[in-house]
Order: sequence, then structure tokens, then C-alpha cells
Amino acid sequence: MSADLKIIELKDGMRRVDVEGTILDKSEPRTVNLRAGGQATVVECTLKDDSGSIKLSLWDDLIDKVNVGDTVKVENGYVNSFRGELRLNVGRYGRLFVTG
Repeated sequence: MSADLKIIELKDGMRRVDVEGTILDKSEPRTVNLRAGGQATVVECTLKDDSGSIKLSLWDDLIDKVNVGDTVKVENGYVNSFRGELRLNVGRYGRLFVTG
């Protein structure tokens, strides 16, 4: 198992990242149209560790797993840039665990 990265180390385009942090806030869910067709529900959270914070996008069934104040671990996530902001995504092959 790879060592967890600090949020400050995350860069656009990174893959297979493991990050742990605390959920600071969580937006209201919104429905978006997918490029592949259909719709999905997404919320934006702010994930913070002792090095900084990043937006964490949660989709569909992951949304209800997480509450403000939870400590979570993202395994095998990826980082991209959306509207000029770095975002951490769990993605199809990643996993999200509530650890505390």
C-alpha cells in the first residue's frame, strides 16, 4: 500500500492517489447531465489536512456516506482541474472510507 500524500502535494493530472483528511463543508446536491448521457448527482466538499485543502467531488451513492466533520480516506483517487481549481475525485476505480 502506498503512503498517503499530503493535500499540498497534489497536482493536476495525478492518478492513483491516497489522501486522508477531514470534511470541512459539503454543498447541496445538484444534478448534472453526463457527457455519456443520463444524469448524476454531485456534491462538492472541502477536504483538509494539516498541509492545506482541496475540493472533493462526491457522486451519487458516495454523497450520503460523508458528513461534515468526518475524517475520510480516498484510495486510488485522481486529481484534475475544474474551473481553475484542483479537485480530488474518487473515480470509478477509487474507494472512499470514513475513518473517523
